[in-house]
Amino acid sequence: MAKYNQPDPRNERTQCWVNGLVPRAEAKVHALDSVVQGGDAVWEGLRITDGRAIQLEEHLTRLLDSAHALAFADIPSREELRQAIFDTLKANEMRDGVHCRITLSRGVKSTSGMDPRLNVHGPTLIIVPEYKGMVYGDEGIRLVTSAIRRNGPQFLDSHIHHNNLLNNILAKIEANVAGADDAIMLDDRGFLAETNATNLFLVRDGALLTPYAHACLPGLTRQFVCDAAAAAGIPAREADLTLTQLYTADEAFTTGTMGALAHIVEADGRRIADGTKGPVTRRLQEAYHAQILDTAIPLPDIAG
Repeated sequence: MAKYNQPDPRNERTQCWVNGLVPRAEAKVHALDSVVQGGDAVWEGLRITDGRAIQLEEHLTRLLDSAHALAFADIPSREELRQAIFDTLKANEMRDGVHCRITLSRGVKSTSGMDPRLNVHGPTLIIVPEYKGMVYGDEGIRLVTSAIRRNGPQFLDSHIHHNNLLNNILAKIEANVAGADDAIMLDDRGFLAETNATNLFLVRDGALLTPYAHACLPGLTRQFVCDAAAAAGIPAREADLTLTQLYTADEAFTTGTMGALAHIVEADGRRIADGTKGPVTRRLQEAYHAQILDTAIPLPDIAG
């Protein structure tokens, strides 16, 4: 289990949202809910820091876009989603060091089956707020390549932030067995896609490289880093990248909401350069920590 986000006993007596506030111990979804029947749901992970919701509007946009792409009916409005998040946080007096798992399923079915026409009760909105640390520390991470491929758009478009995560979970199991922190996942052509949980970046000759978003989620932290690189005058581009390019990179790091920027020490037993955090990674890490709160929305009860 990750060292830096162990279960926190403070979460035991919190309230969750399942189409309304409910004690965590009683927070359940129906046996006929689409998320149970077929993983038919979309989700986001939202960080709450210093009374502010980081990249809230970007998370809501992706959630709504994903639900629309899956043809959900009666999708809650942006305002309804935002208010449910705020109400859940306010009920728990949670303002810092918090992660909210936000799930929107197609909802409860009238009977078992895959047909979305059986969803006659409207979607289910689930919000699980937790006191939770970041996933990685600052000593760097070790990766191993998984045999499990990341979905390409001809199978299931990774631009949809969906709950069908079994290929990621199988890859994570391989990493666990190998004693690594996470697993590298390739696309169906053998190029780098992402890890089981984060986006990948390489640095070579001072330039920043990241895989095309053919078979990876175009993450919000990924985009933030690309924008920060542009502002800092660091050349950055998407490319088809191979494992060899990762092994021989000058620097490499991952990005994600709960991982921020974590430098890669080793991949498949190959040390990345000298294994320490490189200057470009360090510079972008500093930019992230200095600027990420600028993307945040203050929680209403402590705004101003």
